[in-house]
Amino acid sequence: MHKRPQNKHHGGLWEFPGGKVETGEVPVIALIRELSEELGIRVKAQDCIPACFAEESKHAGGKPIVILLYTLLDWEGEPEALEGGEIGWFSSSEAFLLEKPPLDVELAALLFKQYNS
Repeated sequence: MHKRPQNKHHGGLWEFPGGKVETGEVPVIALIRELSEELGIRVKAQDCIPACFAEESKHAGGKPIVILLYTLLDWEGEPEALEGGEIGWFSSSEAFLLEKPPLDVELAALLFKQYNS
């Protein structure tokens, strides 16, 4: 997981790496770009497997956010925190204890339920 830099929205909280889909991108291509920018790793589209998603309620205000979570079968390079913050590898029980933004809390519950059942 990736710890958001203090000066950003949800600063200091742990999240799954990734980011916004830019105009003209499909989600998996956005993920590949974001992982390169944030972690310095190279990923191929065929190695990205959709796992689950979480979305803000319609009562959240502003533009609703939908986060798609993928699992990676493979990547090239050694992940490093290129945008500040930290990165870490955690077991499911450790990840549950991390302070996370609300949608990442939901994603972690869905992901680990899927892989622990």
